[in-house]
Amino acid sequence: MATHHNEPLAYGLKNNSHQLFQWLLQVFFVGLMLGTTRIVITPLAEQEFGLAKDSLLLLSTFVIAFGVVKGCMNFVAGYWAEKIGRKPVHLLGWLIALPIPVLFYFAQSWAWVVFATILLGINQGLTWSMSQTAKLDITAAHERGLTIGLNEFAGYTGVALGGLASAYISQWLGLKTGLLVIGVVIISLAFILTLINIVETRPWALYQTQKPSFTGSPDTISTWSVFKRMSWSNSQLLAITQAGCVEKFVDALVWIVYPIYLYQKTQDLPLTGWIISIYGLVWGASQLLTGHWSDKYGRKRLNVTGMAITTMGVLIMPLNETVLWWSCSAALTGLGMALLYPNLAAAVADYSQPQWRATAIGVYRFWRDLGYAIGALILGLAAFWTQDLSTAFWVVGGCMAISSAWLAAKS
Repeated sequence: MATHHNEPLAYGLKNNSHQLFQWLLQVFFVGLMLGTTRIVITPLAEQEFGLAKDSLLLLSTFVIAFGVVKGCMNFVAGYWAEKIGRKPVHLLGWLIALPIPVLFYFAQSWAWVVFATILLGINQGLTWSMSQTAKLDITAAHERGLTIGLNEFAGYTGVALGGLASAYISQWLGLKTGLLVIGVVIISLAFILTLINIVETRPWALYQTQKPSFTGSPDTISTWSVFKRMSWSNSQLLAITQAGCVEKFVDALVWIVYPIYLYQKTQDLPLTGWIISIYGLVWGASQLLTGHWSDKYGRKRLNVTGMAITTMGVLIMPLNETVLWWSCSAALTGLGMALLYPNLAAAVADYSQPQWRATAIGVYRFWRDLGYAIGALILGLAAFWTQDLSTAFWVVGGCMAISSAWLAAKS
């Protein structure tokens, strides 16, 4: 159970197991919410709004909007979390999500979907950031990799299951009604549980800076100074930040191109959903192990290996046309993401001090999720110029290979 604020604050996952569980439940809901859009939006674009399969650049707009907004909100969330606390920021994230399912249901044009996705970006930026920051507040330093691994396991299991659930519910109720029902249930549950069960964790971060074992300066450094360190002035942090940004090209590929590519080949929405969910489930489940491994064996080895495996997973997808091959490619990509994803963030936490850690993670997540937008734009332009969907796989694989080499050299 979490310690009350008038007692000495205890750190570690075991000492704060109740709050750990509550925050894991929250990030599971955050993932579910994102997952509901992963498989269904592309068919919605075609069936409801007549977006042809070849207008990938226009289809990419919703992921570009999501990436820019989520990236900015990660940065803002880190700043607000230092000022007003983690719980209010998280609650605000769920409040902003309330109109999303309604917008999908009443959507008259593609612009409504893009606007709903902007709200989804705000929701994801505020809630996912807080779930990660709050757990890092209450955990011990030697458990950071495990903590982020647990967080991303819960989140991406939610993404995978949300995608599957929306594929089946939408087939049953129709695309718009399915998105309305599943969205309202997720948002309502998550908001109520946050209100009732979540404890503010900011005191843990502040208390840590007052402990005798704390070796850093207790003075807060400016947000701009943290931004500079993360973005260009510190070569180690820059290497981690760029890797975070480029690996999101893969997620943009999975979000935009996989549903079109696989649905074109299979003409089966649930089967397409299952193949894409393999990526999410392997990514989610593997993080139970990979975060903990980095606490034992170091971040760099796992991060660089993860980048390389993800690159390979992406590049092999278009080389064969069987369900087993696509499933193996998706699983390999998910495994690579699991190796790098929690451990890039854990590396940022290692290099930052408690009093500016939330800001540093916010800046890292700003650049990382901007990768959605940059990746979606590159994918859209590549497909537009070449008129070939498989080009997207080669472009993303190439970017990942270059990014892997940079991370290996500098981190």
